[in-house]
Amino acid sequence: MSGSIAPFPSIVPPGEAYTTATAVDGTRLFVRSRMGPNGMAGVRTIFCDGILCEGFIWKYLWSAVSKITAVTHWNYRGHGRSGLPVDPDRVSLAAHAEDLMSVRAHEENPPCVLVGHSMGTQVCLENYHRFPKNVRGLILICGSYGKVTSSFRGVPILDFVLPKVMELAEKRPELVRAFWSRIPPEIALKLALRAGDIDNERIHPEDMLPYLQHMTHVDFPLFVKMLRSAGDHTAEEYMGKIDVPTLIIAGERDTFTPASLSKYMAETIPNSELVTIERGTHVAPIEQPDVVEGIIKDFLHRRVLV
Repeated sequence: MSGSIAPFPSIVPPGEAYTTATAVDGTRLFVRSRMGPNGMAGVRTIFCDGILCEGFIWKYLWSAVSKITAVTHWNYRGHGRSGLPVDPDRVSLAAHAEDLMSVRAHEENPPCVLVGHSMGTQVCLENYHRFPKNVRGLILICGSYGKVTSSFRGVPILDFVLPKVMELAEKRPELVRAFWSRIPPEIALKLALRAGDIDNERIHPEDMLPYLQHMTHVDFPLFVKMLRSAGDHTAEEYMGKIDVPTLIIAGERDTFTPASLSKYMAETIPNSELVTIERGTHVAPIEQPDVVEGIIKDFLHRRVLV
């Protein structure tokens, strides 16, 4: 994987921008923003993706939340329209948390609510731990406080498999890249439906396919390094010190980050509240968008925008 990055585009559409990960290594980061009812003033909601994602999970929440706050979404290094890491080894949770601070600085570090889905939960927790100033709340969706490779489907299977995958990716990167890039999105969707990882009665295929298409465009060796970092990271030692309103949303049928992890976070983080989405899986925000939207809007009005 090359560490070089393409020049910044000379023209970008309104609401889109590029900034640099100034605290880490200067990697180019893609950022999109939308004004809220008070323009760019007031509280800003910042959306943080899961690994391999570039925003598909926020399809419905993006417009809904922008009706009450300004909103920002960004792409992780090596994901979506962000550049490959200038330093290919800087893909840890700490690096992502510092990248998030660069995004906050790009928006002039306003009062903000950090929203994370899946691995984004860990990124939000780590960012708050390192840079708590101006954070007004946390919304953690279908995620974990850490050690995600130990909890996939409720068992530590990835902890056993991942070292072998990393070894193969290091020894034969061209082979794994070729295989990874040729996974048909439609086949991946069928497998996910068959495994019960998503709700086949509530999901719209057109909402999932952008994720499955983007997934294969992420450099595979970079992905396994990021996954290993997410598996090593934990916020457990400082969750009890969080002192901002925190909403935790769990999916009843989430096989990636089981709801028991959300329950533990809610028991550990002071001033937090837990809502479990009935029949919700790991992608509850696009399976049941109206339900998730209502929960988040209620939380923002009651706990943050007061």
